[in-house]
Amino acid sequence: MAPKVERFVSPGKGNGLRATASIRRGELVYSADPLAACVSLKQSKNTCHHCFSRHETLLRCSQCKMARYCNITCQKQAWPVHKSECKCLRSILPRIPTDSVRLAARIIFALCTTSKGSSEELYSLEEHESHLSSMSEQKKEGLSQLASMLQLYLQQELPTLDQASSSLPPSCRDPLCLMGKVICNCFTISDGELQEIGVGLYPSLSLLNHDCGPNCVMVFEGTKLHLRAVKDIKSGDELTVSYIDSLELVDVRRKQLEEQYHFTCTCHRCNSRDKDVIMLSGEEAAWRLFKDAMPRLDGLRAESNWQELLNLCKRSLSTAGDDVPDENLYKLKMMDAAVDACVQLGLWGEALAFGLRTLPVYRLYFPDPHPVHGVQLMRVGKLQHYLEHVTDALDTFRQAFEILKVTHGDTHPLTYELKMKMEECRCELNQSQ
Repeated sequence: MAPKVERFVSPGKGNGLRATASIRRGELVYSADPLAACVSLKQSKNTCHHCFSRHETLLRCSQCKMARYCNITCQKQAWPVHKSECKCLRSILPRIPTDSVRLAARIIFALCTTSKGSSEELYSLEEHESHLSSMSEQKKEGLSQLASMLQLYLQQELPTLDQASSSLPPSCRDPLCLMGKVICNCFTISDGELQEIGVGLYPSLSLLNHDCGPNCVMVFEGTKLHLRAVKDIKSGDELTVSYIDSLELVDVRRKQLEEQYHFTCTCHRCNSRDKDVIMLSGEEAAWRLFKDAMPRLDGLRAESNWQELLNLCKRSLSTAGDDVPDENLYKLKMMDAAVDACVQLGLWGEALAFGLRTLPVYRLYFPDPHPVHGVQLMRVGKLQHYLEHVTDALDTFRQAFEILKVTHGDTHPLTYELKMKMEECRCELNQSQ
């Protein structure tokens, strides 16, 4: 563990992490590999199951037909982990377990075959909370179904696992308890542009407590997690991250945190409700049209029905847009969806027009340096560059770089890509002059 961090008991929160020395904004606080990780089902066809990089074409495991790899090298390196999983997958095809069940199985395989989770961790898997006692009966029933699926999934490996069970922490021998620990403590693994690609368990970093206005952010390179400070932190200060998307109303955020993590958030942002009024600005009758369209919008996005999604966005914005400012939460989500649809349909000019409208609102809701604002700036800059608005693109890329060098660091692949984009713009401007 990094020498500037220690475990402590956080008042009112339980375990936490705090700084033992001053930490500067942009400083890398900690890096960690997961105890176990797996690619999300919805990304499984275009993401390497070993290194988590994305490719249009991947080699597929000839046995389970589910795992995919960049090349033979990745496939060979993945085999020690995948060989047990492969048997389990084959035994229940065509069904494929949920991400959480596959992650729980990988945790068991890791603990049975390696020394992962040993004493160098500040927080062991045995110490993780399952929160079973505080769950509603409905949620416990859902968890029981996952635990039953885990038992069915592991059936083929039970003889091997029984022999190695002495290396499992006692609570991890109970499928229900293990599933509770996984659900409450795993992290969503994202790519550099913050798109979900998998889930993983990082034992020591489960000590980090939540704040809707945190002093640290987590970014990933493959499955490696980097914790970076986004504010100057004094010795003795607690380190915090946001567990959820902060672009929601206070009551929505609190409900999500209570349901998944079993606590009520009392951070400054929640107690002050500082953004709720502006998130609901405009004529209520008008913005409710946007809110009511959200389930349909999410369904069309899940189906990749981009043309119908764009039609829905345009109809909604045309009908109610003038009575609702761009800062309205539901209008912003509608414009963001329109950007996605336009990009997928190759309507670059329209994508740029919608994207430019989102930037002031992103700056409002994601104060710098925030990775979400930085990624949105980079996205808009790419559209400007493609449309040969080179001067504008360079300016937008520079703004993105000021953020991403703090949140991602100078050596992250996304920051490197951004540097290359800026250099391209400079070369093109020099040639034109």
